Amino acid sequence: MDTQPTDLAGLAGYLRRTQGAARRIVAIAGPPGAGKSTFVEPLCAQLNGDAHGFAHLLAMDGFHYDDRVLDARGWRARKGAPHTFDVGGLAAMLDRLRADDGSEIAVPVFDRSIEIARAGADIVPASARLIVVEGNYLLLDDPAWAPLRARFDVTVMLDVPRDVLVERLTARWRGYGMDGAALREKMEGNDLPNVDLVLSHCVPADFRARNF
Repeated sequence: MDTQPTDLAGLAGYLRRTQGAARRIVAIAGPPGAGKSTFVEPLCAQLNGDAHGFAHLLAMDGFHYDDRVLDARGWRARKGAPHTFDVGGLAAMLDRLRADDGSEIAVPVFDRSIEIARAGADIVPASARLIVVEGNYLLLDDPAWAPLRARFDVTVMLDVPRDVLVERLTARWRGYGMDGAALREKMEGNDLPNVDLVLSHCVPADFRARNF
């Protein structure tokens, strides 16, 4: 279908109305700074309502390569770029989730306090009917990432102007005590190239949700 405008409440309503017995996987994509976490967490809360375990979150960031791998490959400065993720591992996890075989599944979670993904840090219960996947590159038009799209039943792109993204990312790193040359290097050497890649090289989503 053509891309449809929506918001958090509208998307939650659509997903509830169209949900049958079979498990579905919903992709929520957006560039760095788009507020994916602050969008998907209340989305899952609305979807769950009184039916705890109906919707469950899976974050792409759990599939970051470990810093040891990034250091060995000389990629540490680009951590967060598309090539610094185990996209094959994410695809395999989506296949396990889609199988919906009645078992619970342990999934990795990215721990921002240590900037490392922790294996088996969350459990997707067998009851989950909607798996909400969030990440920068879920709709990236790239040979490594394109195969993921066949695994998504519904896709959403968060709509945030570039200047707002820059403001949010700058504030994020200043909150971690970064400033001056270090901040400029972080933004210009990594974050902004990733922002522009998502803004210019993603396929259209089923829905586009304003998030600013």
